[in-house]
Amino acid sequence: MRTTLTLEDDLARRLKKLARSLDKSFKAVVNETIRKGLSLGDLPPADQKDFAVRPKACGFRSGIDPTKLNQLYDDLEMEDLRGDVGPRVNEP
Repeated sequence: MRTTLTLEDDLARRLKKLARSLDKSFKAVVNETIRKGLSLGDLPPADQKDFAVRPKACGFRSGIDPTKLNQLYDDLEMEDLRGDVGPRVNEP
């Protein structure tokens, strides 16, 4: 199938360099490169290091009472049920 493909300059240079080093046609190198890329799918490269999350104890900001988080959740849930919109007004 013939098609026109516009490559960015840096990619075209790299593909041409690869074609020369492998003594293959530009077309063959482009097709192989695309085929390799598509075959990877959503899998990470095998040489990619695992990502690790390192927890950090941050505590609560000043003014936040951790014993009242359930009350805050209940208030927000009630607002959602009532369909309240806009900023929350501090009630005594």
